[in-house]
Formats: sequence, C-alpha cells, structure tokens
Amino acid sequence: MNAYAPILVLGALGAGFAIFSVVMATLIGPKRYNRAKLEAYECGIEPTPHPAGGGRFPIKYYLTAMLFIVFDIEIVFLYPWAVTFDALGIFGLVEMLLFVLTVFVAYAYVWRRGGLEWD
Repeated sequence: MNAYAPILVLGALGAGFAIFSVVMATLIGPKRYNRAKLEAYECGIEPTPHPAGGGRFPIKYYLTAMLFIVFDIEIVFLYPWAVTFDALGIFGLVEMLLFVLTVFVAYAYVWRRGGLEWD
C-alpha cells in the first residue's frame, strides 16, 4: 500500500483542486446573463433547429472519428518501442521503420482519397 500512497495523494489533490475550482467559480464568478450568453454557440455559425429525434449526423463525421482512432492507436504502439529502444537494437529500429512506413502509406492513401477534407 505504501507504493500507491503518492498516487492516491496526487489523485486526491487533483480531485480537491477541481472541486474547489468549480465551487469557487460558481460562488465568486460574475453572474451577468444576457440573451447572447444563453444562446447555443456552434463555431460562429448561427444555430439551426434540429428534428425532435436529434437528426442524422453526416457520414464524414464518423469517417473522421474512425480515422482519428486508427491513427491514434497506431501511434500508441510507439511508446513501448521508445521505452525498450536500447534493448531491441537494430532489429527494433528496422521493425519500427517498417511500422512507421506502413502508417505513412495509410496516411498518404487517406489524404489522396480526400478523407482529411471537411466540406
């Protein structure tokens, strides 16, 4: 349990700071509400009404989300390699170069097909 004490203390400090910040902002912060502040904000575009069921999302949204997840997961594989870089030697370097080349080919393919353009 002694090994986990610093982690628990840090977690408690972080949670305490977050709770303290939210509570103090609500108590001390300015409360000047006006019509413009209470309106929904959508990246500078006037909000548009949506159907009762929420409407449909464009397919580009899901494609972009899947691309993000795929490339994000591939990049996560770089961390264990970086930690054990010295132990792997030249074999690890060559394997990682092949992996990065594969990721780059996939990225170039997506870029060429227009998967990164948001219309």
